[in-house]
Amino acid sequence: MILMAAGTLAAGLLITAVLLFCFWSKCSSIKYLILSKSVRDDREKVEAFLKLHGNHTPKRFRYKDIKKMTQSFKSKLGQGGYGGVYKGNLPDNSAVAVKILNTSKSNGEEFLNEVASISRTSHVNIVSLIGFCFEGSKRALVYEYMPNGSLEKFISNGKSSSVQLGWHTLSEIALGIARGLEYLHRGCSIRILHFDIKPHNILLDEEFCPKISDFGLAKLCLGKESIISMQHMRGTPGYIAPEVFSRNFGGVSHKSDVYSYGMMILEMVGAKTNTQEEINNCSSEKYFPNWIYDRLELNADQMGLDDISNEVENQSTKKLLIVGLWCIQTHPSERPSMKGVLEMLEGNVESLKIPTRPFLESTIEPLDTISTT
Repeated sequence: MILMAAGTLAAGLLITAVLLFCFWSKCSSIKYLILSKSVRDDREKVEAFLKLHGNHTPKRFRYKDIKKMTQSFKSKLGQGGYGGVYKGNLPDNSAVAVKILNTSKSNGEEFLNEVASISRTSHVNIVSLIGFCFEGSKRALVYEYMPNGSLEKFISNGKSSSVQLGWHTLSEIALGIARGLEYLHRGCSIRILHFDIKPHNILLDEEFCPKISDFGLAKLCLGKESIISMQHMRGTPGYIAPEVFSRNFGGVSHKSDVYSYGMMILEMVGAKTNTQEEINNCSSEKYFPNWIYDRLELNADQMGLDDISNEVENQSTKKLLIVGLWCIQTHPSERPSMKGVLEMLEGNVESLKIPTRPFLESTIEPLDTISTT
């Protein structure tokens, strides 16, 4: 009896193990088929796009060409959300920046957005896309090389951008970025909304001429549509316009880029850095745009920022701050277009009015479909 019971138990365990193995194998096979289909669909979508656009797309490189121009990715320039950026050289020895896309973190949309958007542009303040690689799972974008890197390194690490760049250079960079954005919104063949304007995505050439880069989150707008539909939130926290994460504030449009530009301008002039100690001594609700309003209202002639040596620099800085405050107004209808921003930047500071303080309602109903990027 004991031997019979032991045999029955052993047989039961064996059958259970076989069934579990079969179930695991079936699940693995289904998972593999789903992933394989997703990869195939992704590749077919990209290839169809490239075939459709034909001669309008930049040069297509093979992956072995990418490895050769970067010397097997020897010199890394930086790391982004979707892969690393490496320095390389073309056969004519001209320098390039090669962005390698990590396919495990993207579904091909960022690749298509970048190629589709930049291939339609030609502007001194937009980075040039020289070519791309799409070979199996290997994807890369080849850009013109910007020797001074991104704007971020000049305004981070607790250092004032005005000290490193000089106020004249800072103003020229702000003006160049505005011209590039105005071109994207109105100047090229199709309206392009960037949705990720921030210092990290502003590159500087050898003469500190700014160029807007990284169009992975961009949207192309057909016709003259002003309000666009968007299922998922796009952008970087701190630069995202209120209407992007809650429709309570209005529709998503080119004014969302204006908001991001305004936040970046306020950061560029060093307001956040220079006021950090003062803000730390205040309530937690005190943030740097409020500090700017206080300065403008109490003493509009002297902003009290570091390294301003003359009245010309003081007036130029005051203009940047007022423009930045206009751009970050809570409701899109209260913000200027980028054309209006350019008119303010190129005009006289005395003609500019200080906008009302932006106010974010304490209760926000976010989108049900929000997914952070």
